[in-house]
Amino acid sequence: MEVELSAEAKDKRLNRFVALTVVILSVSTGLGNIKDGNIVQAMAQAQADSLDRWNEYQATRTKLHIVETARAELAASADPARAAPALAIFDADTAKYKAESPALAREAKEFSARYDAINVHDDQFDAAEAALTTAISIAAVAALTESWLPLIAAWVFGAFGLFMTLCGFAGWPFHPDVLSTLLG
Repeated sequence: MEVELSAEAKDKRLNRFVALTVVILSVSTGLGNIKDGNIVQAMAQAQADSLDRWNEYQATRTKLHIVETARAELAASADPARAAPALAIFDADTAKYKAESPALAREAKEFSARYDAINVHDDQFDAAEAALTTAISIAAVAALTESWLPLIAAWVFGAFGLFMTLCGFAGWPFHPDVLSTLLG
């Protein structure tokens, strides 16, 4: 008893469209992943810079507190004439730390804002990757079932993924808030 299986698809045109769809979506996914990796590195750098500045800010504020406390103790306990040189040094340090603090806080906020701005594009590429890989999977189902309906669904997911990839590369501000909230 021999059973002959046919490896030929009923609709070669459908399989051609599936293959073309998979190639386009795979290339887009690969390029998007490269760009997203660079974005993630930039986000990590911005986060590290922000933390460094906040640490510097906190250290400066701590030094300011120590100098102010030491100055107050010296002024209260020492002969004003003998303490004058030390008080002048404390006053200079106080002025220096008060001048440095706002700049450090501003820089830390700028790095944090940079992180947030870059994160929008990271979210775009994440949404693109999710949509594109889903589309590729649905296209595979279309090939297996030899049905156009899954391929059309793959095109819908793929179109969204390609749009999000384009947004990420072009720097467009479109952000998939609902998707990010749901998955984030």
